[in-house]
Amino acid sequence: MTDPPIADVPACWQVLSTTMRYAGSVFSVRTDRVAMQDGEVADRDVVRHPGAVAVVAIDGGERVLMVRQYRHPVSRLLWELPAGLRDVDGEPPLATAKRELLEETGYRASGWLTLVDFFTSPGMSNERIRIFLARGPTEVPMADRDFAPRHEEASMQVAWVPLEDAVRGIFAGHLHNPTAVVGILSAYAARSDGFATLRSADAPEG
Repeated sequence: MTDPPIADVPACWQVLSTTMRYAGSVFSVRTDRVAMQDGEVADRDVVRHPGAVAVVAIDGGERVLMVRQYRHPVSRLLWELPAGLRDVDGEPPLATAKRELLEETGYRASGWLTLVDFFTSPGMSNERIRIFLARGPTEVPMADRDFAPRHEEASMQVAWVPLEDAVRGIFAGHLHNPTAVVGILSAYAARSDGFATLRSADAPEG
């Protein structure tokens, strides 16, 4: 296999000291004093986050499954992808994605691929999201769902949106959730070759 034409590489500059600023139920904040390459020392605030997964579920009609929920920090109801934190010890990302898709929307899918990996805000956080492409979605009857939806899931609006409409909504400035933007545009681009270049659902994270 040939090397990719461009790729990020691991690197870790020396951390001289660390001060913990905040520790919450989901994320923590620390300040690292980092030895820079030019010999200077710089303080870098870091938000430590468990990471998350998200799902672009596309049906045979080229529609994407989306959910809408209230996001208090931005005072908006946002259309988003089904998603969830990677906060279960030992649970593989694909298993988390399947669980979140079912719990938030009531759907399962027959085919899974890795769509894209990205850091949400690498200048300040280590939060990493893997977005999966899910094909062949089918709705699970209520009687067969062996879980009780969480409060925020029960109040979510769920809708099938034509992929083309979602793309137009992004470029028109109507959709703002970053994971939805990355996932929808990635799926739209990957569709050009029938998703043939996507990685397997269990592809390692670089």
